[in-house]
Parts: sequence; C-alpha cells; structure tokens
Amino acid sequence: MENLAVWFEIPVTDMERAKQFYSEVFKLDIHVEDMGDMPYGLFPMRSYGNSGALVKRMDFQPSAKAATIYLNGGRDLSEPLSRVEAAGGKILVPKTLISPEMGYYALFLDSEGNRVGLHSMK
Repeated sequence: MENLAVWFEIPVTDMERAKQFYSEVFKLDIHVEDMGDMPYGLFPMRSYGNSGALVKRMDFQPSAKAATIYLNGGRDLSEPLSRVEAAGGKILVPKTLISPEMGYYALFLDSEGNRVGLHSMK
C-alpha cells in the first residue's frame, strides 16, 4: 500500500472566503466546481489521490474539535504559516520540532474555524 490517506475534504461555510484564505496561505490556484448542489474548491493535484477540496455542504460543519489534517508546509512550514493571520486565520501552535527525524509541525485555525496542521522537515 502506498499512502493510507488519498483524499480529504475541508468543510466551509463561505466558499469564496475559504478559497481566498487557502490561495493566499499556500500560493496556489483553487478551482471551484459545482458537484450537483455542492461547490467543491479543488486543490491542485499532480496525479490520482493525495489531494483534497474545500466543500460546502449543509451537513458539513467546520470544526476545531474534529480530526486534524496536516498539509504539506513545503521546504519550511514557516513560509505558509507566516501568511495565516494576514489571510484571516489564527496560529494555534507555532512551528514546533517533533524530532530531527520527523521534522516540524504547526497548527492553525483557517478562515472557517477548522483546525489544520502543517508539516515540513525544516
């Protein structure tokens, strides 16, 4: 088996606000598609799996108390983390060493109130 996680969905209440937040923090383009009655803000994907989307559904609620996904912080998670507050989020845990072998992590609240993690080796 390759990676256990192959897809994630981040619940949002305001798709445009969430799209702008993630676009600013990660410096990427998010394409919004209507999947029936649900708008999906698709994160760029190089090949099958291991990506995800912002999803606006009535039965999906943003939460700081649910499962936490960790997004790739690139070469150094300090870079996207430095853009979180200006984009409308809040840093919960600053860049913190896990171990030299496992790298660093940080936690933030996104514009919708979801707790999200970042990971990088530096």
